Amino acid sequence: MASKEPVHSPATNAGSQSLFNLRWERNQATALQKELLEAYEQASRAWLARMQSEVAWRSDLATKLTAPRTVPEAFETYAKCVSERMKMAADDGRLLADEAQQITQKITKSLSYGWPASST
Repeated sequence: MASKEPVHSPATNAGSQSLFNLRWERNQATALQKELLEAYEQASRAWLARMQSEVAWRSDLATKLTAPRTVPEAFETYAKCVSERMKMAADDGRLLADEAQQITQKITKSLSYGWPASST
C-alpha cells in the first residue's frame, strides 16, 4: 500500500504566502508608525526648548534695552538684539528643514517596501 504524502496545492501555498505578506506589511506599518511618532516627539521636545529660549531671550531683551543711558548705546544694544534674533530665526529654519527631511525620509522608506497604494 502506498503511503499518502500531504498534497500542497498552489492555492494553499498562495494563501499562506498572502498571510505572511499581510503580517509582514502590518509589522512594517507598525514600525513606521513608531519611527514617525518618535520623530514627532523629538521635534516637539526641540520646539518646546526653542520656545523656552525665546521667552528667556525676550525677558533678557527688556533688561538690555532699559540699561543704556544714551541713544547711541540704545541703538547699539538694539542692533545686537536684532542680530541675535536673526540668528535664532536662521536656526529655526534649519531645525524645521532637518525635521521635515527626517520625516520625509521615513515616509519614503515606507513606500520603498512596495506597499500597494490605497484607493479612495
